[in-house]
Amino acid sequence: MPFPLRVILADDETLARERLKALLADLSNEYAIEVVAEAATGEAALAKATTIPADVILLDIQMPGISGLETARYISLIPDGPAIIFVTAHDEHALRAFDLRAVDYLLKPVRLNRLKEALSRVEVLSSATPTQATSGNLADSALRDQTVKRTHFISQEGSRVWQVPIQDVLYLRAELRYVTVRTHEREYLLDESLVKLESELSDSFLRIHRNCLVARQHLLGFKRVHDAEGGHWCAMLRGCEDRLPVSRRQAHIVKSFTQSQAL
Repeated sequence: MPFPLRVILADDETLARERLKALLADLSNEYAIEVVAEAATGEAALAKATTIPADVILLDIQMPGISGLETARYISLIPDGPAIIFVTAHDEHALRAFDLRAVDYLLKPVRLNRLKEALSRVEVLSSATPTQATSGNLADSALRDQTVKRTHFISQEGSRVWQVPIQDVLYLRAELRYVTVRTHEREYLLDESLVKLESELSDSFLRIHRNCLVARQHLLGFKRVHDAEGGHWCAMLRGCEDRLPVSRRQAHIVKSFTQSQAL
């Protein structure tokens, strides 16, 4: 390996991170390894992976905030992001981990030979041809994976990464190449497709327009607004004064909503 293998350690337990560092030091005669960052939460791990170049992240699954599995889902969408090796005390998440195309899944307490084996797989991946690397692309796998249900949106603004609970979101609106996420407090931007978000979150969000999804739990009802073309419906959301027009194509949802409230 001509250059140091850059490693991020993500575990909420300081002692667990110290043990991993000690094991990595024990491998220094065989591998050039550099620990470039540490994180104690999923959000912090994602922020480090987004802003600090790394080859691999050793990622715990049960951490405060977003879980390691959900963190991996977002890390896998980072262009040239680090390979993922899960490190956990529990084996029941192995299937989901490998659905995300993790390089390896290590059980605590981590043994030196298993860590060495896992890192050797990262080395193989780094030397793969472009075609081989694409066939195992983590982002493609994450987009296909339906077992890891997200509970937060992750929005990046420069070097700042925001964790937005989905239950706090009032609506999602497509604008140019981004999707605006609106909460009671402020707006965030997502670099994702509204169509994909609708497919993934159809139980929680309702399409009212080709460019807008509203949160079902925050939907109060609909109001008729008169205009030069005869008028249109607008969605009313709890604690939100924004006018969100309902397209003519989606006007049937007003009737469906009214009928459901009458039951």
